[in-house]
Amino acid sequence: MRKIINIENGVCRMPKWRMAEPVNFTLEDGEHLAIVGPNGGGKSMLVDIIVGRHPLLMHDPEYDFTPSTKPMVSDNIKYITFRDTYGGDNDRTYYLQQRWNQQEIDEETPTMGQKLEEAFLMAGEDTPERRQLQSHIYDMFDMRGLLDKYIILLSSGELRKFKLASTLFADPRVLIMDNPFIGLDEETRRQLTRLFTELANENKVQIVLVLSKTNDIPDFITHVIEVKGMHVGRKQTLQEYRDSREAIPKVVLSDAKHDKILALPHPIKDFNADEVVKMNNVSIRYGERTILDSLTWTVSNGEHWALSGQNGAGKSTLLSIVCADNPQSYACDITLFGRQRGSGESIWDIKKHIGYVSPEMHRAYHRDLPAINVVASGLKDSVGLYVKPTASDVDKCRFWLSIFGLDGIEDRSFLSLSSGEQRLVLLARAFVKDPELLILDEPLHGLDDYNRQLTKNVIDTFCQRKNKTLIMVSHYKEEYPTCIDHEIRLIKHK
Repeated sequence: MRKIINIENGVCRMPKWRMAEPVNFTLEDGEHLAIVGPNGGGKSMLVDIIVGRHPLLMHDPEYDFTPSTKPMVSDNIKYITFRDTYGGDNDRTYYLQQRWNQQEIDEETPTMGQKLEEAFLMAGEDTPERRQLQSHIYDMFDMRGLLDKYIILLSSGELRKFKLASTLFADPRVLIMDNPFIGLDEETRRQLTRLFTELANENKVQIVLVLSKTNDIPDFITHVIEVKGMHVGRKQTLQEYRDSREAIPKVVLSDAKHDKILALPHPIKDFNADEVVKMNNVSIRYGERTILDSLTWTVSNGEHWALSGQNGAGKSTLLSIVCADNPQSYACDITLFGRQRGSGESIWDIKKHIGYVSPEMHRAYHRDLPAINVVASGLKDSVGLYVKPTASDVDKCRFWLSIFGLDGIEDRSFLSLSSGEQRLVLLARAFVKDPELLILDEPLHGLDDYNRQLTKNVIDTFCQRKNKTLIMVSHYKEEYPTCIDHEIRLIKHK
């Protein structure tokens, strides 16, 4: 078989980019790969070598992109990274509440349609055949109703649709995607799998998926490579991998850590309110677009809710109201912890009782802080740390880093961690102040199978304690921890 990409005994020039042993990797004509492995195991490092971001000693990767005539490797291989799907180039100026602040949108802010048209024209000639491809992608992803929506107002799932569409316009020979299914609702995941299968069957593009969640491997994948401990495993057929994959136990949190969570002292300044969240006919609109329409919802103390719905149905918007990040919340009839909004409480009075993690928060952390400072920022409800933590605060941070299996990374810079490790740090940040209300928006994004189960165990254990209320968003039913006892599903407005 012809080798599209071939690396033999590859060693990176820079020591910090090197794997544990020389890299051997081959993508042959007609193959579609899944690269799997634990968080921090080296998956992204391998892909950076494959695409040429990390130059090698002695032998560069060998490429044969026939029948493509594009001269540059970057024209033939397109790589969508985890970070790209959280906003890409605009991350430097992004802040946590930006998505909810309509007044921050100026005349120069582009819509999804404008950005997609720009990407389409930059990717190739404006021909009837390419316009047909564009139309097909819009229909497959149900995107036509989003074309007039401002980029900064897109949900994390809608951002993924945008990034995938703009990349497919470029007609790459090899398409590499980091966790393409996370953040997408069930129907969009099916649509995406159908699109990938169609592309694979037509042999238009060879697809490489980098996956943390191994039961996301679609059937069109022909081979699997496991990367762990900075070692690149041998290439297996998909069936060989499925036959050898070990099941993760339902309980991976140690008894000792379980007991330590349950033994945490009870916070002195609890609200002890019977109703933690109460909304009465809440509506949120941006221009002519209705996100929430006359929603009435009560979350009582000790309840554990799952919040579901299609991409763009308003799940994250609803949570932004509870967290006091959305300025429209002040015009709504909302009671939090037994207090009517607008009755004199500050935003910080609300936030100090809430532990929160979300795709928007992940996107907002683009400063290169030590991991322990990111966790400590949860004690101050800030993005970044502007007050030196006390010795007691540091102990709390280390405790929760340890709970999530992150011992020894306290001083490592946040941006040097893998995307899955970053998400675990942000989870530790959500738990660190022992909040009465946990708001977890897609908390398992980017986590490997073991860490997904660990996080579910931690949530279950934490919620066994008195006055602990949970609201969790997920597009996967199997991601729900066992403590979930209520569910609300939002319907997307057309």
